[in-house]
Amino acid sequence: MKLAVYGKGGIGKSTTSCNISIALAKRGKKVLQIGCDPKHDSTFTLTGFLIPTIIDTLQSKDYHYEDVWPEDVIYQGYGNVDCVEAGGPPAGAGCGGYVVGETVKLLKELNAFYEYDVILFDVLGDVVCGGFAAPLNYADYCIIVTDNGFDALFAANRIAASVREKSRIHPLRLAGLIGNRTIKRDLIDKYVEACPMPVLEVLPLIDDIRISRVKGKTLFEMAEHDESLLYICDFYLNIADQLLTEPEGVVPKILSDRDLFTLLSDFYLTPLSTDKEKKKTDSSLNQEIEDFYLV
Repeated sequence: MKLAVYGKGGIGKSTTSCNISIALAKRGKKVLQIGCDPKHDSTFTLTGFLIPTIIDTLQSKDYHYEDVWPEDVIYQGYGNVDCVEAGGPPAGAGCGGYVVGETVKLLKELNAFYEYDVILFDVLGDVVCGGFAAPLNYADYCIIVTDNGFDALFAANRIAASVREKSRIHPLRLAGLIGNRTIKRDLIDKYVEACPMPVLEVLPLIDDIRISRVKGKTLFEMAEHDESLLYICDFYLNIADQLLTEPEGVVPKILSDRDLFTLLSDFYLTPLSTDKEKKKTDSSLNQEIEDFYLV
């Protein structure tokens, strides 16, 4: 099974990806996580350090693939999850999609790409070009990480559009959304109502998730010393269990930008019922939407 994790920049994709990788390993699967970001920090909480990237290793070998060994590029992290960082081109030059392609090519040369039960691609930011969408060429499922906010759901809709396009020529499906760092899910539910897709899990706003990233440890590793964190691990185990059923997934319906603006803004600007609580306007989000239109 090959998974590609996408979402708005800064939404918590890498932290989510690492914990899902551990959860899948806990279920007995051999897992490889591939970081697809020039920051090469996707696997930081698994290994505890920034591992060398594929592109740096290839450059040091003058792109002689036959001189590269698995131990040069594959590092074992916590929970026996293997880790690879694709790296990226210099700022303002090259294509991230090319780097992902070279990473897959090298792993195939090393006879490693098909040795895993699960390969998880952790992809940077929003899908804005074909290069960033390249991991979808190799994936069976896409997972979108979002929160209950306007910008993250706008990015989710763009990613869903990319999944829909890629599904025309690849056996790709959207496994579903993961809500991250959110107290409420009303806006997520409104979007899913308009564009039906599974919601795999909604993770609450828990400071320990953020702290785990700073410490360079997964929640599972932190829970070994603090049993109060075990309940957070259950969220990721639930996601893993749903993925291991090999769900049918969906080819997502998408909204135009204008329709999405209308859907998300009207939800907060128009009273939905006579219930007093539902009539209350979330002033901070209201201001966020107004600022967006002004820009």
